[in-house]
Amino acid sequence: MQSWSAGILCYNEAGTIEKVIRDTVAVMARVSGGDFEVFVVDDCSTDNSKSIIEKCALEIPEVKLIHHDVNKGIGEALRSIYRAANKENVVTICGDGQFDVQELLVKTEFDNHEFISFFRLQNTQYNGFRNFLSFFNKWFNKYLLKIFLNDVNWVKAYKTRTIKMLDLQIKSSLVESEICSKLMHSGAKPIEFQSKYLPRIYGVSKGSSWKIVRKAISDLMSLFLVVRKFNKKNGKQLKSVLYSK
Repeated sequence: MQSWSAGILCYNEAGTIEKVIRDTVAVMARVSGGDFEVFVVDDCSTDNSKSIIEKCALEIPEVKLIHHDVNKGIGEALRSIYRAANKENVVTICGDGQFDVQELLVKTEFDNHEFISFFRLQNTQYNGFRNFLSFFNKWFNKYLLKIFLNDVNWVKAYKTRTIKMLDLQIKSSLVESEICSKLMHSGAKPIEFQSKYLPRIYGVSKGSSWKIVRKAISDLMSLFLVVRKFNKKNGKQLKSVLYSK
């Protein structure tokens, strides 16, 4: 069995974070045969999320807290997990409980030249502004970055070694677009699975906050240039690694 690192993103998710942690631990134990770790990033929560995570970490040896002293956003939280990951595969989910971690059981092993991508159907829970952002993001990914995926911004599983070779530059939520574009330009093959989008039972969504949106917009041109530079200089090198025995 392949070993797994799981990352959980948390910002003010006190009502759901313990259940998400415990559910993730249970699934990771199954998919990895016991060889796993779970990192929980507390992105400077203002509720008692951090104390709940610390409690879980004391009770479960595989759970490790990564605490941000200031709120850095989704992109930096993802980067923290990818830097910390030590196992063969790495997957990151949100601590809001809207992803059913049982879905990870659908594919517990994959090859070096593959990555797993879950996708949601049209989200009727989004407001008009959030739907517009989603539409524009899909357009940008498809026509400028050549990412042909149903959902760039949902749960994905990668090879940890590959992620560490990508020299990630983007610090906003667009880091997932950077990863997927670099991988697909280098010949990586996505394995896509339809995913349920569970209703939020606690707190409010932060994905369409103006702070996050503003940072993503400012990173669009940087993202395009970063990916183009990588493809010219490192794409062939990464492809040789993806398809090596």
